[in-house]
Amino acid sequence: MRAAVYLILATLFWAGNFVVGHAAMETMQPLQLTYWRWTLAAVPLLVLAHTVERPDWRSVLRRWPILLLLSSLGMSAYTLLLYSALGHTSALNASLVTAANPALIVVLAVVLLRDRPRPPGWAGIGLGLAGVLLVLTGGDFHRLLTFSINTGELLILAAITVWGLYTIIGRRVDVPAITSTAVQVAIAAVVLTPVALVTGAGLPATPAEGWSLAFIALFPSLGSYLLWNLALKRTTAANAGNYLNLIAVFTAIITVAMGQPITLPQILGGVLVISGVLLTSAGGPQRPRSSKSTSSPPSPSPDPEFRAR
Repeated sequence: MRAAVYLILATLFWAGNFVVGHAAMETMQPLQLTYWRWTLAAVPLLVLAHTVERPDWRSVLRRWPILLLLSSLGMSAYTLLLYSALGHTSALNASLVTAANPALIVVLAVVLLRDRPRPPGWAGIGLGLAGVLLVLTGGDFHRLLTFSINTGELLILAAITVWGLYTIIGRRVDVPAITSTAVQVAIAAVVLTPVALVTGAGLPATPAEGWSLAFIALFPSLGSYLLWNLALKRTTAANAGNYLNLIAVFTAIITVAMGQPITLPQILGGVLVISGVLLTSAGGPQRPRSSKSTSSPPSPSPDPEFRAR
């Protein structure tokens, strides 16, 4: 019961990142929000990692090349693309497209690693794709022929592609989850500092911007990671992964509560995407048969331990 509460709160905070991020993009720049989000979260995350996981920091730092790559993909590129997308599309659309990420990761694993999903996995990929197309086109599939898809939707597609690569690479890193995240966040803050100085990405100029940044740094960046990892001590990663579908659900609820309309294509698309994710999870990649013992690397199926939302 306690694990379920932790997971529900974690996904609620991640849903808040879509809603608050969308509002913040009306006056802030993607680089500004990305830079200050990770700069404010870096030290608390490092303290959290040291307190909870007590890693061998020398061993962790020896893996700096792969952690730098992951930070560039998951913290810098993904977050910049996400906030850029939220400047052009609704929080609900962004969350619905993002919900298809597990299916996209399976596709990338097929292309890059030659994994073979089972039949339910292929069915899930198809459903997820149909749901995403429904959301992208608003039910008007003629837009696909004319390529008149909103810039925001294209940016969020780029974002989840980057996240798919990040997830596949990240599964090969033998570093505890909070520690890996904390180091990547710290690297992002350091790497983005010169860019922020050159572009003038200063602190928030208004109280509304300040509250938005405070929420994003405190709840999606710190609270969700703490709650998520506390939950993983009490339940399996597979079970926790199913709760990630709540991000789109919570985003829809918040959207309605704020008086914003939800269209039928968004509802149907969300149902298809979430159904596709559940089928994809049930039909994970097949393990190649081998006469040797279990020496094969872990499957690059969606890993819920890394969610830099």
